[in-house]
Amino acid sequence: MPCTTVLVGKNASNDHSTMIARTDDGFFDVKKLVVVRPKQQKQRYQSVISHLEIELPANPMRYTACPSVDSKEGVWAATGINAAQVGMTATETITSNPRVLSADPLVRYKKAKSRGEKDVPGGVGEEDFVVLVLPYIHSAREGVLRLASLLEQYGTYESNGIAFNDENEVWWMETIGGHHWMAKRVPDDMCVIAPNQFGMDSFDLDDAFGKQTAHLCSADLREFIAENKLDCNQGGKFNPRDVFGSHIDSDHVYNTPRAWFMGRYLTPFSHRWEGENAEFTPESDNIPWALVPDRKVAVEDVKYMLSSHYQGTPYDPYTAQDTGKRGMYRSIGINRTGVTSVCQIRPDAPKPIRGLEWICFGSTTFDALLPVYPNVQKMPDYLSDVSLEASTENFYWASRLIGALADAHFGQCVQLIERYQAAVFVRGRQIVREYDKKIAETGDLTLQTEANEALCRMAREETNAALTKVLHEASVCMKNGYRRADN
Repeated sequence: MPCTTVLVGKNASNDHSTMIARTDDGFFDVKKLVVVRPKQQKQRYQSVISHLEIELPANPMRYTACPSVDSKEGVWAATGINAAQVGMTATETITSNPRVLSADPLVRYKKAKSRGEKDVPGGVGEEDFVVLVLPYIHSAREGVLRLASLLEQYGTYESNGIAFNDENEVWWMETIGGHHWMAKRVPDDMCVIAPNQFGMDSFDLDDAFGKQTAHLCSADLREFIAENKLDCNQGGKFNPRDVFGSHIDSDHVYNTPRAWFMGRYLTPFSHRWEGENAEFTPESDNIPWALVPDRKVAVEDVKYMLSSHYQGTPYDPYTAQDTGKRGMYRSIGINRTGVTSVCQIRPDAPKPIRGLEWICFGSTTFDALLPVYPNVQKMPDYLSDVSLEASTENFYWASRLIGALADAHFGQCVQLIERYQAAVFVRGRQIVREYDKKIAETGDLTLQTEANEALCRMAREETNAALTKVLHEASVCMKNGYRRADN
């Protein structure tokens, strides 16, 4: 599933929190935010796409998830934070090359061709990962190891990148072919930018096969590389992107420009992104996987990057200037995004409320990012009670309506959108500050439920107000407008 990911180490953020964020760019999937309690977690999991049955451990934790409202293709839980304050987002669809995929083929479901044959199940994939992993892990590293064991046992039918975070660490994991994998701890002072490509551009194999301080991988990865002559590197260096990734022409329209915009935003001074002497252009294949930002990164910065339509550049599809380059690159804030989340784990908050989950439905360019406390028994109806029919009674559909109306009248609506997004940030942070303090003083964790209701009341108020204003502007700009004075 085409998505965009941003990861933030604890020393790269303004408040020493870790963050993992991703736009879930499906096919206009209708999404909701729910809490899955231990009794709701089935002990025997049945995947829809791969027809695979997996026995699950008997001790799941409560966790949040953003499943698809229409479950005909499976759960697609997407992202969440569990009761141990561990976050997970799955997945960033990545690419691989024919050399890798021929040596370790993807494990796809095979339907029986005749009555005497049996169906052959496929491996695990994006449909399954969050449900199979998040309820059972107590750290980001544990997340990597649990998913690795599933990949090695069952394989996967697609190439994916998966992120985990806890209060101290952020880990990024990439699958290699059907059964192999590698994972790297994001350096504390760095941010990772990942746009649908095999991302890691450095990896310490000695550490992975030694102390495993910041690198983990399949036990036979060295042999796998050597036996299949996968190493295309020169000069003794090891760049996984060149070994396991792919380089195709469409990357320069679809993928690398997204990395370029995010890198340009994070390091406007320490790297040159434009002009004749640019180190990196929108079509560079060597844009770094991780960067030390020129200033500390806040949630608002993550949202800005994931809302990108190349604003401030000639590639902005909404620019009024005739640049000759409008819309030539795939935006990050795309129309078909179902949900965007930022899983933030805050070390300075009491342990049970360290997790804060920020949620945005629909196109990030137009919609607001709302924080909620995940360690609760149930999410407010405004986030969880979503149907397949449009309604202003929930955050998903109200957000979709704002985006669809504002897109066609960007110039008239952009200020309304900016004010709306800022208002939700400001008031959301105020409510979180208020309830962080109350919970710390009283130790009453049930106040999280009260806080979430207050946050959703605020979001409904601001969203309905923005929708009303945007609808008015869109109505004024209708093509069938006419007055007698127009004669």
